[in-house]
Amino acid sequence: MWKKNSILKENSYLLIFCICNLLIDMAIGYLYNITREYIIYIVVFNLIIWGLLIGITLNKNKKLVEKYNNESNKLLLESEKKDLEKYWKIIREKEDFFTLWAHQIKTPISALRALFDTSKESSLDYKNQLFKIESYVEMALNYIRFDSMSSDLVIENKKIDTIVKEIIKKYAPVFIQKHLSIKLENLDISVLTDEKWFSFVLEQIISNALKYTNEGGITITGKINEEFVAINIIDTGIGIRTEDIPRVFEKGFTGFNGRLDKKASGIGLYLCNGICEKLGHELKLYSEVGKGSTFSIICKKDLLKKSNLTKM
Repeated sequence: MWKKNSILKENSYLLIFCICNLLIDMAIGYLYNITREYIIYIVVFNLIIWGLLIGITLNKNKKLVEKYNNESNKLLLESEKKDLEKYWKIIREKEDFFTLWAHQIKTPISALRALFDTSKESSLDYKNQLFKIESYVEMALNYIRFDSMSSDLVIENKKIDTIVKEIIKKYAPVFIQKHLSIKLENLDISVLTDEKWFSFVLEQIISNALKYTNEGGITITGKINEEFVAINIIDTGIGIRTEDIPRVFEKGFTGFNGRLDKKASGIGLYLCNGICEKLGHELKLYSEVGKGSTFSIICKKDLLKKSNLTKM
């Protein structure tokens, strides 16, 4: 835009110069009684000069504009290139996830095949392996939906105890198989949230707790004050190393525990943290190796003001 303004400004100066020169010549012609033909000649001459100067200036500025446009196109191409690279990075990340997921899902399928070949195995083992398949599929679907979850939200006041009891019922076979206890305390509270996505977060945290807890059990408690509602999921599992805690919510990070469980994807907690942020909640972790972990979902009372929904 400034290039165009510069062209007009420069041409205006030329026009003013030629008009002033023409007026001076006409004044001289009038004062000294110069013939009309001479005045016409002067006018035509000035117009020709002005036209030539304008032509030269326009040609010069045309080249500048072309150069400017070429530079702008380069910047635009660089911007488009960066956007394209970002797009392909997202595609590659999702491809990597589904490749890993495909390998994960083969494990319970293979286990199912082995169980069906052994008639002595109990039906509970079959259910657990099928449950793992369903969990992997659910995680994959939510990973796909995550980027556009704002179009799939229904924010309402939901009872925490109802949501938690449904999840515990779903995971009951795992509690039974591992002989783990479950304790629910102070969950007769409500939070403003999306039930489907909130349930997914709780399920992932409980699933992780069950995976890394071999003795004791899981306690789920609620806490409420004037500023927030907190839901704490406390396990007596192996815990998380101090150096791993700052990175547990990073995409793809599995840490030391991930090396123990070679099928870990590092996607579950990443999704949980991202979903909580978009719902206006906060996910915190406290852990100690050998003693267990506590995940706290903080649901602020001013959810609608704090929520990141408008940023998605």
